[in-house]
Amino acid sequence: MSLADPVLLAVGLLVAAGLAWAAVVVARRRAAALTAAGLTAGGPGRGRTRLGGVWFTIVGVAVLAIAVAGPAASVPVSRASGTVILAMDVSGSMAATDVAPSRLAAAKRAALSFIDAQPDSVDIGVVAFQQGGLEAALPAADHTTAEAAVRRLKASGGTSLGDAILASLSAITHKTVVLRRDGSAPNIGYWPSATIVLFSDGQDEADPASGGTGTSTSTDPAASVAEKAGVHIDTVGVGTAAGTTVDVGGYHLFTALNAAALRSVAQATAGTYHPASDAGELNGIASSIDLRLTVTHEPLPLAGAFIAVALALLAAGAVLTITRSGRVI
Repeated sequence: MSLADPVLLAVGLLVAAGLAWAAVVVARRRAAALTAAGLTAGGPGRGRTRLGGVWFTIVGVAVLAIAVAGPAASVPVSRASGTVILAMDVSGSMAATDVAPSRLAAAKRAALSFIDAQPDSVDIGVVAFQQGGLEAALPAADHTTAEAAVRRLKASGGTSLGDAILASLSAITHKTVVLRRDGSAPNIGYWPSATIVLFSDGQDEADPASGGTGTSTSTDPAASVAEKAGVHIDTVGVGTAAGTTVDVGGYHLFTALNAAALRSVAQATAGTYHPASDAGELNGIASSIDLRLTVTHEPLPLAGAFIAVALALLAAGAVLTITRSGRVI
């Protein structure tokens, strides 16, 4: 328990101690006077009963002194907090219309719904990733900045899931995160309250199997950096397995959801993959993504409880005093 003003407690306890000393002195003088007059005080038990009201009052004053000192207890409180980066795929394939009205439009709507559902204790940032990743908004408690960044996103360019992860980690740590020359994961510290929510169709430019060139950062080492830092990556698959064609730079290209790539990223970082093959499923993403709870210790004021106890003691003291002596004091 902590006290806002220990000085007031000390003063109050001194007053209570003074009253106790005075009560003892008065009781002894009364007993001595009765003895000198040849009278009896009725025994020590009767004296204590007669002074019961006084002692209740004194204890009430002591408890009231604790109340005015502003006591508070530290209580652990679990709540969603920390940092969330929304990594938004804005590659050309996100213009596909197998999710109405388009993959990117549906993803933006889901991202805005997610932002709106988060408490002020969560700092939200946005990273729009093409080839190399592009930071759009640093994480902040002011969610309007993130909302504005999501609304202005447009589909263009290629996709590298690995670069997107590194760009998101850079936004979390506020420093540039890159792989070492040997491809190993750098030590960027431990960020257990940070989460990356990646909206993508899984088309990865760094993966030749997905039609990429293989020139960008590979997904596995980038995910390893996040895993080592304690950052979970939740992935949201936008698109359908059946796929569709999309016009990119004058060419008609076939594109389909690569759920395996997104599921692999999530599993590597202890995150969760959320399939969203239609707009309805995307609209429910906000409620399906569980942010980790952090435990914070918040002060719980106890002055009211101490005041209630003090009033009860003072009232009991007054009742006993009136009952035994016919006087309030």
